[in-house]
Amino acid sequence: MRHFQKKTAGFLLAVPVLALLGLVVSLNFSQERKETRDARPSRQTAAPPKVEKIRRPLKPSPPTDRVFVRFRQGVAPQNAETILQAGQFGKIRQIPRIGVYRVQTPPGMTLRETLLLLGRNPDVEYAGPDYRTRIFAVPNDPYFMNYQYNLQNRGGILDVSPDIQPTLKAGADIKATRAWDETKGDASVIIAFLDTGVDMSHVELMNKVVSTGRDFVNGDMDATDDNSHGTWVAGIAAAEANNNEGIAGVAWNCQVLPVKVLDAEGNGYYDELIEGLIWASDNGAKVINISAGGDADDPALKAACKYAYDKKVVVVAAAGNDGVSVSYPAAYDDYVLAVSATDTNDEHASFSSPGPQVDVAAPGVWILGPVPQWYAGPGHLPYIFGSGTSAAAPQVAGLAALLVSVKAWLTPKQIMDVIRYTADDVNKAQLPGKDNKIGYGRINMERALVPYRLVR
Repeated sequence: MRHFQKKTAGFLLAVPVLALLGLVVSLNFSQERKETRDARPSRQTAAPPKVEKIRRPLKPSPPTDRVFVRFRQGVAPQNAETILQAGQFGKIRQIPRIGVYRVQTPPGMTLRETLLLLGRNPDVEYAGPDYRTRIFAVPNDPYFMNYQYNLQNRGGILDVSPDIQPTLKAGADIKATRAWDETKGDASVIIAFLDTGVDMSHVELMNKVVSTGRDFVNGDMDATDDNSHGTWVAGIAAAEANNNEGIAGVAWNCQVLPVKVLDAEGNGYYDELIEGLIWASDNGAKVINISAGGDADDPALKAACKYAYDKKVVVVAAAGNDGVSVSYPAAYDDYVLAVSATDTNDEHASFSSPGPQVDVAAPGVWILGPVPQWYAGPGHLPYIFGSGTSAAAPQVAGLAALLVSVKAWLTPKQIMDVIRYTADDVNKAQLPGKDNKIGYGRINMERALVPYRLVR
């Protein structure tokens, strides 16, 4: 996993290109995981835990041996597959909605040689790497607090642990409580989470999941979370509320569709993300959250985002945590709402990736969310704090789902514009108007939902 000395709260950049966006702390090496568990409080323990920041060493991104190929118009599918088979390409898989094949490089041939070979074929319109993906955030410690400053910030201190006591600025939140008077969401509105999966037995999510989803990593119909990140993200957006358990999600009544595109280590490929986008769009999702991303622009990934957009799906993606540039697919400004992170004082989080593609921001520092019980450990509450744009994006996805709930006739662009133009420009003293750090501003659910009653 890549990690950053100065940009520490950045993605968990695992292998080259898709990353869960968030703070790199306490992911599971066996000994490191044990040390972190030992610090966690049990239900009987009065004292809060010491949070140990355990970071993975830098690892180089392994080269991909997978390639995208698009044939020119007029090349019949059977002829395309004949060409690929004759070239000894392995694991040929078609992604029909966007007209792309995903193949494995021929035996003994490098990626560069493969691309040169395909580039000489007059029937091939495009050939490029199937870039790697990685998670952008892994939440850190399961010490449970009975409030969520990101939804309603009354000021004071956020008591994460004895070593982590950030000051809270009153009002530095997304104004959720008054927005909930307008709507808590409609059960017909489905949010798909393209991530590591979801713990479908968690008390916060068990009544919200519409199906076992789809697992594009293991090739089955069971998108169970084997990492914890996807559960954390889904809970921030859509945890069940008013159930006397844990936390409240942004979209109380909206449903969850788990789509697993990242493995147990939080790594994946663009082709899995692409297929996840298409499958979720074809299976009832009105909003898609992607708290992950990659470093490379790719026409196939862009085409999948356009496919979702054209299917009237609002796609929300985390901007990234390397503090340098917006990741993909968040950078596809025409089709995706890119989300950066603010901190407990309504300031741009230092790790949050800037760029002209950033649309809005949401709190992304020490956000509480649910995790699988196995991750929390026996006797511990299944909730943890974490940081990253991974946490910011699902709050925006939740707001998008609430808007769809009450204004179902709006197009994705109109939903995105409502979210953009009702945001609070909290850094206007330094950067008035839209800027590269927080875009139009930190989202304001009340302004987005309550005063503006859009009619046909």
